[in-house]
Amino acid sequence: MIRLGTRRSALATVQANLVADQLRALGHEVELVPIVTTGDVNLAPMQQIGGTGVFVSALRDALMAREIDIAVHSLKDLPTIPVEGLTVGAIPVREDPRDVLIARDGLTLGELPQGALVGTGSARRVAMLDGLGLGLELTGIRGNVDTRIKLVTDGKLDAVVLARAGLSRLGRLAEVTETLDPIQVLPAPGQGALGIECRADDTEVLAALAPLEDPATRAAVTAERQMMATLEAGCSAPVGALAEVVEGEDGPELWLRGALGQDDGVRRLSANGPVDDPVSLGIALANELLERE
Repeated sequence: MIRLGTRRSALATVQANLVADQLRALGHEVELVPIVTTGDVNLAPMQQIGGTGVFVSALRDALMAREIDIAVHSLKDLPTIPVEGLTVGAIPVREDPRDVLIARDGLTLGELPQGALVGTGSARRVAMLDGLGLGLELTGIRGNVDTRIKLVTDGKLDAVVLARAGLSRLGRLAEVTETLDPIQVLPAPGQGALGIECRADDTEVLAALAPLEDPATRAAVTAERQMMATLEAGCSAPVGALAEVVEGEDGPELWLRGALGQDDGVRRLSANGPVDDPVSLGIALANELLERE
């Protein structure tokens, strides 16, 4: 029996069930174990309650206490600093990493009037949207997908910006009024990907997780997260990154785009490198972004 720890939110439960179903299809018995995290019970702004790690610390504690065997995280919520004794045993195929707009009257970002009230709990999205110069009024929001979308349907906000991956997994893409081009709004590092964490010495669980691994997704998110780590930024910082494996002249290569929000705007750069060395690519692009400060 594999005990799978998950947050109680609708999205977290759906993501946990996706992993559980894949493991069951491979012949494993899986039991879901609900875990309450700080980020679930404290709806204060992320910067006030600690930012990085507020959704994962309780799951990690349960892993270390051997109360669960694996934990399914949204990879963008997972701190880049490793925890001794734990490892990300598998990163499955990534969902679409882009952000989306859900706006009143079916409006797109460019159709929103100046002064339109747009909700997001992300410093990254605020920096990116401000940088577009559309004259939007941005306001902080917290809560689950239902809570955020209801702010639009109730007329309290003109629009909200959310991750497309979560809406896709919840079967709610019909409510999206525009999928945002990464040229405008670069996603968070790791957005759309799941990380399945387990104890590093649990060889049976690691073997069970191995078939769920997608090497291309692992390479992409490793580059993105290394860029963020090198910038010494948490998940609440205005950092965007998106990497993908593409076919180059001499075979597959890894392309990484990065963005860093600053007082004078958003700096954007890109770089490419070998698929088998995503760490060096992430470090190099982060250092180049810092040199441009």
